[in-house]
Amino acid sequence: MEDIEDLLVGSGGAPPGFRLPLNAVGVNPRKKNKAKPSKVSQMNDPPKIPGTQTIYVKTFGCSHNQSDSEYMAGQLSAFGYAISDNPEEGDLWLINTCTVKNPSQSAMNTLITKCKSAKKPLVVAGCVPQGSRDLKELEGVSIVGVQQIDRVVEVVEETLKGHEVRLLNRKTLPSLDLPNVRKNKFVEILPINVGCLGACTYCKTKHARGHLGSYTVDSLVERVKTVIADGVREIWLSSEDTGAYGRDIGVNLPILLNAIVAELPPDGSTMLRIGMTNPPFILEHLKEIAAVLCHPCVYSFLHVPVQSGSDAVLTAMNREYTVSEFRTVVDTLTELVPGMQIATDIICGFPGETDEDFSQTVNLIKEYKFSQVHISQFYPRPGTPAARMKKVPSTIVKNRSRELTSVFEAFTPYNGMEGKVERIWITEIATDGIHLVGHTKGYVQVLVVAAETILGTSAIVKITSVGRWSVFGEVLESLPQVNVKMAPDKVSNQEKHSPCSNQYECCACSKEPEPCSCGPDICGGQIKLDKCTVSKNDSPMENRASKNPIHWFIRKRRNHAQKKLENDIALGLENEQDWAPGGWGFVDRALLVGIFVSFFMIVAVIMHLEFRTLLSK
Repeated sequence: MEDIEDLLVGSGGAPPGFRLPLNAVGVNPRKKNKAKPSKVSQMNDPPKIPGTQTIYVKTFGCSHNQSDSEYMAGQLSAFGYAISDNPEEGDLWLINTCTVKNPSQSAMNTLITKCKSAKKPLVVAGCVPQGSRDLKELEGVSIVGVQQIDRVVEVVEETLKGHEVRLLNRKTLPSLDLPNVRKNKFVEILPINVGCLGACTYCKTKHARGHLGSYTVDSLVERVKTVIADGVREIWLSSEDTGAYGRDIGVNLPILLNAIVAELPPDGSTMLRIGMTNPPFILEHLKEIAAVLCHPCVYSFLHVPVQSGSDAVLTAMNREYTVSEFRTVVDTLTELVPGMQIATDIICGFPGETDEDFSQTVNLIKEYKFSQVHISQFYPRPGTPAARMKKVPSTIVKNRSRELTSVFEAFTPYNGMEGKVERIWITEIATDGIHLVGHTKGYVQVLVVAAETILGTSAIVKITSVGRWSVFGEVLESLPQVNVKMAPDKVSNQEKHSPCSNQYECCACSKEPEPCSCGPDICGGQIKLDKCTVSKNDSPMENRASKNPIHWFIRKRRNHAQKKLENDIALGLENEQDWAPGGWGFVDRALLVGIFVSFFMIVAVIMHLEFRTLLSK
């Protein structure tokens, strides 16, 4: 087995704009045995010319992992390799792994087995090899660590030659200027730091990502400028804990956010989404964070994991906050940011969780009725303190997960949106291949039927129906994108905040008929909010249609179709839909034929009676 030696930084420090992570956590790098020559694992296939092969890339896990994959794919593409999402086409497989849960690692193991059976060269990246390099499944394959993604080309080339390479030593943070191939060309996933400051007893990610290491504000702002010039329409800030950003380099998250927001185009063509943050590190900056979330170019959405509604369980998890502090975060943001949407996470069946503990969790979710709750069962991860704790019986864990899921799925968070006019940002095609996917200022998913030419733009839509996971809309107007920063002295106050101004005189930042979340100064103080809501009874045509039984039938069937389709898209189903808006199934055709037959029979009976009446005279 061969190791590629780490690159040496000439001055002994980090490159300009980057910092070394502090006190890296994890296993020590493997030492080379100089007394014995290392063995080279030869593949069955003969070596091929590097840069001419196709690389199959598969990613598991979080948005940070997705960002790493995009950077690795970009470097490989720049060196001539073709990138594919079809394993059959791949001359080499690159698997970027996740160590958070057992199912993700099990899926990785299955894929590794398939690759070995196909006798394909294999490189495994991500958190699994970084945190558990001695896994049996990783024997005989090349691995690259999370802080070595900038050297993936070297690893791939050596692997294609038949060598087994292990590159795991920690180093400086990978440059943000590396080439990348975005999975969605309109979305840039921007890692702002690696690692975290926590020590959760169940978490394996800390073993892989290590202690907190933050990119400097200047380097991140420069990256934002670059991707905006590339035509990116959404920037997702990603890390293991966004709220902890900068504490290792003497800055904080609000400083970074304000610097980034200052670079966003004034026409609102590029939106910023703030990544997951744990409660402890944003408590002291809540008002500053709320102010940023109110900005017209920042989604009013935040992912804040609570994990449990019981202080006893949170203590066992070593989460470093209480349920009361989590409530403070949610209540403050909800109060200060109109239309605020908060997502959270729950772990069911953590060791020691009692029925009372779980009941407190259920009550917390019922109280806030979060629109998004990521519910998972506890999985003991090897090497973590929680793996040594007394486990809750698996049947109880499963029952608790089912119960909480049932409670959560009974919520109807979007019921009040039907008929409203919203601005949305459209960035992708839905899995049904028919709808385009956009998001409101509150990051509510909106499905619309429109030409693909409006991908990467924003539009004014009317919400026509709502579902459990998303809403349906009708495009009223596609907004032009300027995406060019103007000189401050040439931009009026109204033009600087154009997302809040359109021909419908409705603030795009507000979903409710209340003061605009952007504030009266931004919106010019002239918004007539009663025009923001379009009543179901505004259209005389709709009134007439509602009195027509045939129109009523068509509308009811269409609404049923939309709800079914929305649920399928939310669940990520890729099979063809039996029902799409405007589509007709067998049952619907039969019912419609029945209506017409009944109508003609009634007419025939009336005519027959009239004829008999005439004869009797």
